[in-house]
Amino acid sequence: MMSQDVLDEVNGLIETWSDNPQQIKKAFIRFKDFLEHMENVSFSFKGRAGVSYSLRAKNNHQKDRDLFVMMDVIDDDPDSRWLSICFYGDLLTDPEEKGDLVPGGLAGEDGYCFDLDEWDEDDIRYIEDRLTEANRNAAK
Repeated sequence: MMSQDVLDEVNGLIETWSDNPQQIKKAFIRFKDFLEHMENVSFSFKGRAGVSYSLRAKNNHQKDRDLFVMMDVIDDDPDSRWLSICFYGDLLTDPEEKGDLVPGGLAGEDGYCFDLDEWDEDDIRYIEDRLTEANRNAAK
């Protein structure tokens, strides 16, 4: 569940964000809503204007990590924002090899990041499958 403080911050970002033709805002909202419908998930948010806005989700049964996914809105150019959705490498599979391995890139552990710079229904569904898998594995 998203706390009121986190919800206010996320909604503040959404309200001030003019979507681009690539529909990245629409994709962000879809992933946010998808995560919100998962059981046993809590959220944190860290905004750094001009750098990134980071929505992080944690399965409440996790013991050693603060998240199972970090969804960053990369804000180096507000007119061409893009998403980077990152997971710990041991929480998911990548059967179509769409992710980029980031050695030591997620709190010092290996991670996988999936970048989205335009709306693509197939890629969005693929990432949603990774979200489901990582949440399930984080609860173990």
